[in-house]
Amino acid sequence: MDAAVLGAVGTIVVGLAAAVAALIGQRGANRASQSGVVITGYGTLVDNLQEERNKLGEKLAENERLLAAAYRELAEARTEKASLLTQITTLSDENSRLRRQLADLGGQPT
Repeated sequence: MDAAVLGAVGTIVVGLAAAVAALIGQRGANRASQSGVVITGYGTLVDNLQEERNKLGEKLAENERLLAAAYRELAEARTEKASLLTQITTLSDENSRLRRQLADLGGQPT
């Protein structure tokens, strides 16, 4: 073989090796790109979950505030009801006593 043929064969072998290296490099780049997309997607998912968690925490705090207000209102209503029941009992007892006194004095109880 002469030098020209060896040079041509060498060029072909080098070209094939470069093509194989480029193909392998492209596959690696594709994997890295896909990996980057997965990592970016994961980061977005984490951000969305944290945002949702914060919204739920705010909603829970608002519900806790409303619940406490409802309990206060219920306690006030119970206190008011107890006060009214005491007042009713007192007035009923006084009416009974007044009717008895009126009857003792010869009056007509109503």
